[in-house]
Amino acid sequence: MHVPADGTATVPASPREQQIWELLVFLFLIAPSMGLSFLVIRQGNLSFRLAALATILRDLGLVCLVLFFLWRNGEPVRLIGLRFRRPWRDALVGFALFVPMTLAAGALETVLKQVGLTAPSPPTPKFLIAGSPAEFVLAGLLVAVVAVAEEIIFRGYLILRLQAITGSGAAAVILSSLIFSLGHGYEGTVGVLTVAFLGLFFALVYIWRGSLIAPIVLHFLQDFIGLVLVPLLKHQT
Repeated sequence: MHVPADGTATVPASPREQQIWELLVFLFLIAPSMGLSFLVIRQGNLSFRLAALATILRDLGLVCLVLFFLWRNGEPVRLIGLRFRRPWRDALVGFALFVPMTLAAGALETVLKQVGLTAPSPPTPKFLIAGSPAEFVLAGLLVAVVAVAEEIIFRGYLILRLQAITGSGAAAVILSSLIFSLGHGYEGTVGVLTVAFLGLFFALVYIWRGSLIAPIVLHFLQDFIGLVLVPLLKHQT
């Protein structure tokens, strides 16, 4: 306890209070920009290159912030799933789970549409669709950075902090998945709920494996097909 010159004593914040403030600062950095996705009405006013570069820089900056938090707290990176004891095995798990995950997400999307929830057509804004060879290369870099960065952010860091604050692993998984889905408001209610399901799936795989490698592979494949492979095939036809 520190006693300043005026004689009043200050009690240092508890570890839980420190983590609450840390989490609030982190959410303040990501939530506003992610929430703006709900306001996307006109598509095509933003170029793909600018959107891709802005996303890459944002995600890299947030990863640096997470690593800074860990360094400041004296926490090893293995606490956020950066473990590489069996990388190839975890990568194979990610590849093996991709098809059943995709089928389950597709079935959920179909059910949500049938009950009347909103889903824009097309679901992907034009500024997220590459249109030239250079842009397809940039798209590949984008999905790689996003897969690694967002798994570190939403699965590694958020689950770690939310579990410490709530005292519940289940609450941490659910809350992190809901926060993850906020950046997909442009896809309508169907898209938000489907992405929340994917976030939940990634989180469960992460907890099961104790490593981010399998979720990163799943995340990469999901984005690569939607943002690189499908647009590239359409571009060549």
